[in-house]
Amino acid sequence: MNRTVLVTVHTGREAAVESARLVIRRLLDAGLRVRVLDVEAGEVGAEGVEVVPAEPSAAKDAEVMIVLGGDGSLLRSAELARPTRTPLLGVNLGHVGFLAEAEVADLDDAVDDVVAGRYDVEERMTVDVLARQNGNVIADTWALNEVTVEKQERMLEVVAEIDGRPLSRWGCDGVICATPTGSTAYAFSAGGPVVWPEVEALLMVPISAHALFARPLVISPRSTVAVEILPDTPGGVLSCDGRRRFDLPSGSRVEVRRGAEPVLLARLHGVESTGAPFTDRLVAKFELPVQGWRGRVRP
Repeated sequence: MNRTVLVTVHTGREAAVESARLVIRRLLDAGLRVRVLDVEAGEVGAEGVEVVPAEPSAAKDAEVMIVLGGDGSLLRSAELARPTRTPLLGVNLGHVGFLAEAEVADLDDAVDDVVAGRYDVEERMTVDVLARQNGNVIADTWALNEVTVEKQERMLEVVAEIDGRPLSRWGCDGVICATPTGSTAYAFSAGGPVVWPEVEALLMVPISAHALFARPLVISPRSTVAVEILPDTPGGVLSCDGRRRFDLPSGSRVEVRRGAEPVLLARLHGVESTGAPFTDRLVAKFELPVQGWRGRVRP
């Protein structure tokens, strides 16, 4: 059976383009079929590869999608991979790169693992998002990291709701509704907790709220979270993963619930630094001090 790998790349970074060319050559030499997106083919070269439109059909029947770039590149690629349930394997060429499975120094080993099939597939929870005003649908979309309702110019007046019951009213810069995957992204910067990826939960994090009760909340994944922008107050903006944006007029209501479709991530066996537990990822990405740790006393 022919094995196909889709390779996507942040073409604005020369190092990413060079890495993509290396990955493509190694995959072709190993006898795998390689696809690249038409909008990237001119940069990476199209010799020996299949060039496909940059739409969800690009990932159809692909075994895995290798993404070279940062977390932004992986979020962009997730839009292609989610409908076909194609696993994403990120190679970090950005800064923190929390979603990436490998660093550029591990690139050869990562490709070898893909060729040998030495990887597992992990599901990451997403959220589905529905925004309305006066019954009219403004947006029907989804997110892997987070959904934000944010001010445009002036502070927002919102009411938060959990499972059909009002929770609190906030004057704020916005509200973040995040997944565990997104807990280390915007929600983290706004003071939210870090949630391990295997924990199923929704997060709600107010941004600069003027209220006594404005703590980050960890909510059941079976719950529906809503944010209403009060009438006669300034409108806002709905943003999903920082990629899909919609204007929210006054009186808009945004509902967030567990997504119907997860995003799949490939986890390698052979890349030691990235196949490690999430605790080790936190330590490595944030350069946390662990000097003096001795671990369990072993008999």
